[in-house]
Order: sequence, then structure tokens, then C-alpha cells
Amino acid sequence: MALFPAPILTDGATHSAQQFRMLVRDLARGAEGITQGTDLKVTQLSTPGTSVQVGDGSGVVRGRVNPFQGTYSVCNIGAVSVPIAATGGSGRSDMVILRVEDPEYEGSLNPEVDQIDYFQVISGVSSSATTIPDGRTGIPLARIDIPASTSTITNAMIKDIRVIANPRRETRQLTQSPTAASTAITGSTLVYSYFSTAPGWNIAIPSWATTVRAKIDVAGLRLLVNPFYGVLRATLGASLTLQATTLDDNQSGTRRINSLVADTLTIPDAYRGTTQLLRLQGAGATGNTGQMQVDAAATLVAQVEFEEAAR
Repeated sequence: MALFPAPILTDGATHSAQQFRMLVRDLARGAEGITQGTDLKVTQLSTPGTSVQVGDGSGVVRGRVNPFQGTYSVCNIGAVSVPIAATGGSGRSDMVILRVEDPEYEGSLNPEVDQIDYFQVISGVSSSATTIPDGRTGIPLARIDIPASTSTITNAMIKDIRVIANPRRETRQLTQSPTAASTAITGSTLVYSYFSTAPGWNIAIPSWATTVRAKIDVAGLRLLVNPFYGVLRATLGASLTLQATTLDDNQSGTRRINSLVADTLTIPDAYRGTTQLLRLQGAGATGNTGQMQVDAAATLVAQVEFEEAAR
């Protein structure tokens, strides 16, 4: 039958397992991988040994045997140990995957008594492999790069290759207009100062964020007196700094320019779920004789985009 006889959750109808898998595929938007950044992470044992452990978490696995096989929802609760074979005289790379072997499409497992999804080790993959090297149904979790004559697996050998099926993203745009002229930034020793009348923005960092792309546009930045040679940059919290932009206007008198700073930064663990200040700052560099400030005619626009990745 080309069309399923009744949509999912039609009262009185009977639905096949395939129909539910197709529902999972649709809800996952055709993607596969782990659900959240910390799901199904592979690490060494608490005391390193001949196995690795896979942590809690869930994910979605796209069936690969049949184009309309659908997608499986998988979940692991509690750490599971997965044995890794020792190496001999040469090194080897193994891949740990979460495998689904559905007897409707392959194999002979019995769902009433057998584990249909399980952690599997593919031995002898390429030392650069990040995807499953054949057509089996599963999602990759880690590659274990094992030196020669080694039986004890440590975190240094484990390459995380998990991918989030549908990573979370969040974008914000914020504006700020100074109400008065800031204290002029001068000097030529590359000592940074904040603009006194541009207090910045308090940014709530999502608990799931691993990366932030931040950009601050400055319209009507005011330069004074002699040619200004220096830099603009911004800080996010106490430890993150956006890459500096060079200013070299080679003009004199009072004038205005537009400029921006932007960067992609990794969010530290300690920042997640906290609020951090994003604020513009500037400095004069060697040879500078001018001044820089913002005032009531200037506008600052900040755009921040947070993204989630496996961690």
C-alpha cells in the first residue's frame, strides 16, 4: 500500500512500527545524532583499563537499509562499559558506534529477547575517520586511536566524533545609544579603556551553549584632533576577548567613522547558565596622537549567536 491507511494517533486505527519510525524521522527533520551536547559521551573508565564507558543520553538513528525504514529513537541510562581489544606491534584505530540492527530489515535478532540497539566497536578504521565506514545503521560516538602494544585506554586516545542531530541556536540583537560624550581614549601604548558612557550589555549565556559568534557595530564613532591610530575590541566576561579591529584614519579635526568588531569564541564551562558583560573598548597604538570617543550621536549594535555542539 502506497499510503499509510491512517495518520498517527487516529482513534481506533492500528499503526505499524515503520509508521512510528517515519514520525520520528519527520520530527528529527531527517537528521541523526545525539540529542544534546553531553549525550552518549565516550570516556575512559574511572580507573583506565581495557574498556571505555559510554555515558547517559539519547539520540536518533536513521535507518540505512531501506529509504523508508524511518528513524529510531535510542536512549541509554547509566554508564555502559565497552571492551576495546589490545594492540600488537602496530597501532590501530577503532570506532565506537551505537548500532541498531532491526530484524525487519537485516539480521536475525529477536526483539522479544535480544538487544536490538547496542554499542559496537568497528576495529581498524582510518585514523582520520569520523563517519561509519560502511552502510550499517548506527551513529558514531568516538574513535579510539590506540598506540602499538597498548591495552589500557585513556582519554588521550579518545577522539570525540559525536554530532548533535538538531543543535540548538539562539540569536539576539541589542542596541545602545550613549547619552553623553565618553571620556576620550588617547595614548600610544596600547592600554585598553572602556567607553565610559557605553556600559555594554549583560548577556545571559544558555546552559547548552558551546560557541558564541559576536559582532558589535559602531556607527558614528567620534575621532578628534590629530590622526588616530589604534584598535577597537570587546570583552565578554572576564576571560573572553573579541579580536581587535585596527583604526587608522590619517585625518585631523573632528570626524566620524563607522567600525565593527567580531569573533567566534568557545564558551567556557563556567560561563554556561550565567550572565556575562559584553562591552566595547579601545586603545591608541604606537604613533597615535588622536582621540576617540562615543557620544549621543553614536549608536552601538551588538549581535550574538549561541550554538550547541557535542562536549
